[in-house]
Amino acid sequence: MTPPDAHCRYLNRDLSWLDFNERVLALAADPAVPLLERVAFCAIFANNLDEFFQVRVAALKDQIAGDVRSPSPDGRTPLQQLAEIRARVEELVARLDALFTHSLLPELEAEGIRFRSWEELAERERQSFVLQFHERMFPVLTPLAVDPSHPFPYISNLSLNLAVVLRAPDSPQHRFARVKVPPLFPRLQIVADSGHVVPTEQLVAAQLGTLFPGIEVVGAYAFRVTRNADLTFEDEEVPEDLLAAVETELRRRRFKKPVRLEIEPGMPPHVLDLLVDELELEAEDVYEVGALLHLAGLWELHNLDRPDLKFPPLSAAPEPAFAAAELAGDLFATLRQGDVLVHHPYNSFSSTVEEFIVRAATDPRVLAIKMTLYRTSGDSRIVDALIGAAESGKQVAVIIELKARFDEQANIGWAKRMEEVGVHVVYGVLGYKTHSKLVLVVRDEPDGLRRYCHIGTGNYNAGTARVYEDLGLFTTDEAIGTDVIRMFNFLTGFSNEPAFDRLLVAPSGLRPALRRLIEAERDAGERGRIVIKVNSLVDPELIESLYEASQHGVQIDLVVRGICCLVPGVPGQSETIRVRSIVGRYLEHSRLYHFANGGGIGVAAWYLGSADVMPRNLDRRVEALVPIDDPSLRARLAEILEVSLSDDMRSWRLGADGAWRPVDPRSGIEAHVVFHERADQRAGLR
Repeated sequence: MTPPDAHCRYLNRDLSWLDFNERVLALAADPAVPLLERVAFCAIFANNLDEFFQVRVAALKDQIAGDVRSPSPDGRTPLQQLAEIRARVEELVARLDALFTHSLLPELEAEGIRFRSWEELAERERQSFVLQFHERMFPVLTPLAVDPSHPFPYISNLSLNLAVVLRAPDSPQHRFARVKVPPLFPRLQIVADSGHVVPTEQLVAAQLGTLFPGIEVVGAYAFRVTRNADLTFEDEEVPEDLLAAVETELRRRRFKKPVRLEIEPGMPPHVLDLLVDELELEAEDVYEVGALLHLAGLWELHNLDRPDLKFPPLSAAPEPAFAAAELAGDLFATLRQGDVLVHHPYNSFSSTVEEFIVRAATDPRVLAIKMTLYRTSGDSRIVDALIGAAESGKQVAVIIELKARFDEQANIGWAKRMEEVGVHVVYGVLGYKTHSKLVLVVRDEPDGLRRYCHIGTGNYNAGTARVYEDLGLFTTDEAIGTDVIRMFNFLTGFSNEPAFDRLLVAPSGLRPALRRLIEAERDAGERGRIVIKVNSLVDPELIESLYEASQHGVQIDLVVRGICCLVPGVPGQSETIRVRSIVGRYLEHSRLYHFANGGGIGVAAWYLGSADVMPRNLDRRVEALVPIDDPSLRARLAEILEVSLSDDMRSWRLGADGAWRPVDPRSGIEAHVVFHERADQRAGLR
């Protein structure tokens, strides 16, 4: 991060995101982290960088193409931001290359996981690979020549390719061809008995003679193209059929402009020039990668059966209320007794959230189920349960966000599958993404209809729930239930955003509510206290509100996993504000807000929900925060914040100079381990 000057009030959001990815890279470099986990963090870093280019760099390039010159809140023009991003990415990629080449490869070698080039393989191994190539790869590969009768081929987003230089017999002229390594092939070829690992493109390169018989293969050079992957819509096409519009845009996205070209070292200048010209890129869009292209594919190594090289397994503990419900055989009776808080992955997602929806789907007293789906997974029981509920005659309504980035195609599939069986599928509110995490179950009981609600911070995704840290509230509170009904009527009907009594809801009500809560702490002065835990803190208006509160003596702690544009610890501006980030075994994902005087002087307010402190969450998404009133649950939330602020093993602190530094490990507290221990204790397992 470029250090802010004396007058800086905001850090650049994209450079701050690169700082976050640097913290991920630091885990890959940490010798205390098990070896295959370090390899996995390399893959996560690489995958994060892919998404960054597809979305953020692409957006800046679009601004430049549109001649947008207005600066961001931190004072940088789009052109300046791109230049600084380029320098920062080059630095980080060089560190990744050095880490992988000089540290991880030797350590993997010592553990019997040996990366080898084609030339280094034994003859027996080569023959085995040749046989495999002819049986499984050769029929799939498509060599594409480039000459007057063969135009330069389309290069798909994030595909791994070989730029092949050829020469015909008795001809001095070099020809060019492209061979795509199909993504259905494993990234790495692993020899089970020797532990030898060969990148797939090397196997393909060694057999290019079979693809170009009678032609001399002068050289083959790996490259990879990243394209703009953001969805954009023409205003006139969205209102008529959002589903069709998203499907159309997904087809268009395949052909959007390239924004990055990655190449391996040694590519001849004339080959590079050809790629740059044909892809309509600039020299500053080219990145030379010294280690291995497409390091996200290293996840395949993490799948090896080597538990000695991974984190010790930690099991999710049952939530006591749900365990009691299982013994009693009546989940709904248990939920009627009081609110229940779940903390994933320390509490099982399957035995709480999924079980709640599955029980509702099969319970004869349940009349209706309504929920939002932003992202879900193929191994989730939720969609099957909703389909079963609809088939049994229950009223089932699902708000599916078709524009959930990189999950658009999957969400279209879920939407069509549910529509086919009579689920009422809605695509949210025109012009806004539906990001809130809500389930409403309406049950006919002897004393009348009762509403059971789940409001969470994370997606209804069984896969990510095992590695994402999230919170969720189960409640039968009548006022909250009424608000949730209003929320779904707003999402499925046709109206302006209604007034809500308990929920804080974006796009209309959340921003002013957070501003009022911060102002209440400001007015309390030195008695004020704010603790916020989010993924990103970007919004200039609320950052200014936090600065103002700090100037009145309010003590403020911010736990921000990723982007933070606020500058803490600046005298006269933010000297009572502290910012830390936890990056470790799990992805910190919950959003939690505490205001010591938010309910009036001396009366605390606690909220959890789906919203980060970003303009998009406050103004362009449908979000919901729910208040937590139960004293025992507030104590649980206070414990979560206390442990998060005490972590000194996986925490980083943001300084007034804009730099992130590791917290000194004095107490040896690792939040993710402590939360497992506390969950086990509550479940009676310790």
